[in-house]
Amino acid sequence: MLQTRLRRPAVTIGSAIAALAAGGLVALSFAGCGIVAPGPVDTTGEVDFDAPLAIPPLAESHLDADGTRVFALDAQAGSTEFAPGATSATWGFNGSFLGPTLVADRGERVRVDVTNSLDEATTVHWHGMHLPAAMDGGPHQMIEPGGSFSPEWVVDQPAATLWYHPHPHGETESHVTKGLAGMFLLHDEAERALGLPGAYGVDDIPVIVQDAGFSADGVREDAQRGYAGGLGDELLVNGTRGPFLEVGTELVRLRLLNASPARTYAFTWSDARPVELIATDGGLLEASVALDHVRLSPGERAEVLLRVAPGERVVLQSRMTAETAGLEPVVASMNGGADAFDVLEVRAADELAPAASVASKLAEITDFDEADVATTRTFELGDSFEINGEAMDMGRIDETVTVGTLERWVVENSNAVPHSFHVHDVQFRIASIDGEAPPPELAGWKDTIFTEPETTYELLMRFDDYADPGTPYMYHCHLLWHEDQGMMGQFAVVEPGQRATMSEGTHHEH
Repeated sequence: MLQTRLRRPAVTIGSAIAALAAGGLVALSFAGCGIVAPGPVDTTGEVDFDAPLAIPPLAESHLDADGTRVFALDAQAGSTEFAPGATSATWGFNGSFLGPTLVADRGERVRVDVTNSLDEATTVHWHGMHLPAAMDGGPHQMIEPGGSFSPEWVVDQPAATLWYHPHPHGETESHVTKGLAGMFLLHDEAERALGLPGAYGVDDIPVIVQDAGFSADGVREDAQRGYAGGLGDELLVNGTRGPFLEVGTELVRLRLLNASPARTYAFTWSDARPVELIATDGGLLEASVALDHVRLSPGERAEVLLRVAPGERVVLQSRMTAETAGLEPVVASMNGGADAFDVLEVRAADELAPAASVASKLAEITDFDEADVATTRTFELGDSFEINGEAMDMGRIDETVTVGTLERWVVENSNAVPHSFHVHDVQFRIASIDGEAPPPELAGWKDTIFTEPETTYELLMRFDDYADPGTPYMYHCHLLWHEDQGMMGQFAVVEPGQRATMSEGTHHEH
């Protein structure tokens, strides 16, 4: 039985840094090739790129009699060959590793019939989706072995790259690392009219990035970790080791998802061309932004455009530095903040199909009026895996929000160590970072942010449509080990004058 409040070791900044000095090994190793190595990692120029990038299949769906689009997902155990002849025990949805890509349009009613064929309970959370709390797939919506869950809701948010993954209290890192994850893409008429690449798997490419370790001995149970959590020494993209992507069009859209449990990436191109960012977690930016890198912490997404010439090759890389991570050098070196990776080689055909002209204005983003802020809340991220001095308690509602109101959430990382912050149900805007306006790449809709040490973020978010005083949503650090250790809280959305009261049956213990 999981207790409502997890028993955790008391970790403070001093003890964490001391522990890090002796650590730095990867947290997971699959059967395959090579020996797991400690310390900073640099695979640039070392990857063979000898495997075609796997493209997750589109999830099959059908329309019910009432027009509801129905998908089916089955969480199951299996085995996967990441290297020829070496199999690893993995989990996946409708397969052995990862899951299919779900696609829906704004305005559609969708239902996902989820079956759990594993031998332990799990959940499926729709990360970035605006939907009722009872459908959210958090730790209160556990699916027992052999059980099922059929959340249903109306998609009412802009076109975006979302994803789905388990959210069991205390076990999220393990379930995601084993392979339970997939993309959920939303489209709308405005996005389709922009001329953006839109042929899935052809010029509109999912890029699910995970770190892992490979050894001849299979999965390592005793691997060490940094303060951020488990860090692998190699990458998988869509479950492919050493992947290449052949493209036949002048313009390619890459949907980047950081599905790693702890590692933060700084995606860049090997030839130093600008990274053309067009969208973040919650959808399109107003216009594309040219950057030298795109930083994504676990759970964050970005859409980028790549323009290629006939016959050229270019490598998507991640090049983290202490400065990029916002960390002191010693902390960065022990938490992946000094690591570099070759991620994916893109190979352009000798003859390329011309691309449509992309509109210069991508979206209209209306700013919140801060005069409408009804409530300001402060969330202090602690270095001992607590928020506002409290560890997660499944039976406690931490915050009560009134539906239809705009709130300001002030998120403070006063430590020298990394954290992130994710809010369920809403997409928010970053009003300020240490009192300054956010840079253009953070000016759109977000649901997850990397919180640099000793930095304060002001977030504006509106809680529309769904009120349920008895079923909470979550806010938490999306470094999954931190979340599992209790760095999470609960909020309920209520009608004016209502009180939040945990519904009978909502509170689970295990």
